[in-house]
Amino acid sequence: MDTNSSTIRTAAPREPYKHHPPAFKRAIVEESLRPGASVARIAREHGINANQVFLWRKTYREAMLEEASPLLLPVTIKQDVTATQLRAEQASGLLLIESGHLRLRIEGRPDPETLRVVLAELRRS
Repeated sequence: MDTNSSTIRTAAPREPYKHHPPAFKRAIVEESLRPGASVARIAREHGINANQVFLWRKTYREAMLEEASPLLLPVTIKQDVTATQLRAEQASGLLLIESGHLRLRIEGRPDPETLRVVLAELRRS
């Protein structure tokens, strides 16, 4: 079998991955969510693949496109709890979240993913 080395093609070297800051991703996503916006056009204007924008939109909807800073919520510790009440609450796994006029009481062991979504929504409001 005759091979000609001049016809062998090699792939161009791959560019390093671009790491965009969360604020940039959020701005692109919010621009793409405007009525009549074209994801392909927005991606092309910013030099990004449209599939990347769709991935960022998905993570944005799941409230995962956030800054890397920790989420801090105000916490109030009840001082008037008796030892018996405290043991009962610890055994049952009680979590009470109050924010404005919202009051959420979770008994037992909450699903971590559900709790993450609830806390992300509270942070938005």
